Amino acid sequence: MVVLRSIALFVLAAVAEIGGAWLVWQGWREQRGVLWIGAGIVALGLYGFVATFQPDPHFGRILAAYGGIFVAGSLAWGILVDGFRPDRFDIIGAVICLIGVAVIMYAPRT
Repeated sequence: MVVLRSIALFVLAAVAEIGGAWLVWQGWREQRGVLWIGAGIVALGLYGFVATFQPDPHFGRILAAYGGIFVAGSLAWGILVDGFRPDRFDIIGAVICLIGVAVIMYAPRT
């Protein structure tokens, strides 16, 4: 159950961070305005809080593992929101990152 909670928190963090960055991008680069940028800043702030709920107490470990989630999540966001089509190397890289997440976060420690 702890692993499922951790994975859910990683997904929530990814939505907040990637979504926040996307909103800022849309507000600035696509000239959608300051409200989009403001919403992005709020979402990015929420990402910072979500990470604090991870069961592991080590900031460095959480952030390192989240890096892999961010890579895979960014590709997924691109597919779902922007119509991006990753190539096989994008997919292979994301799988490698997710394997790294599993090792960093969920390997048995004694």
